[in-house]
Amino acid sequence: MTLRSNVLLAATALGAVLLGAPPLIADSQPATQPGNNCFLTTNWQGWKSPSPTVIYLRIGLNEVYRIDLAAASYQLQQPEMHLVSRVRGSPWICGPLDLDLSLSDDHGIYREPLFVKSLTKLTPDEVKAIPPKFVP
Repeated sequence: MTLRSNVLLAATALGAVLLGAPPLIADSQPATQPGNNCFLTTNWQGWKSPSPTVIYLRIGLNEVYRIDLAAASYQLQQPEMHLVSRVRGSPWICGPLDLDLSLSDDHGIYREPLFVKSLTKLTPDEVKAIPPKFVP
């Protein structure tokens, strides 16, 4: 590099700092803090499915989230099925794109990917309205 290009690079970096541009080197902290509608994958306690396109997740002791699937899975209500969640990157789940779900049987032979259309945190009244056999 020439002296001129070094000076130009330093001036550009200084200008970005003075104008409040984000740094070129990434922090170890996330750019945004998770909101109230997010949960950690480690807080997932259980799940139930009342229909082929809906899954209810129990998060911690008091929260329930509803997952709506893009396509029906008629295996969801079979007792030998397990819901498998693969974590990619952050352990925070804040929206449908954060979930990488699939179904697997007891033997690991059957595997079906599930495509999440929406993820909704239910209110306490909505949780009370769920039939008892489908509350996770």
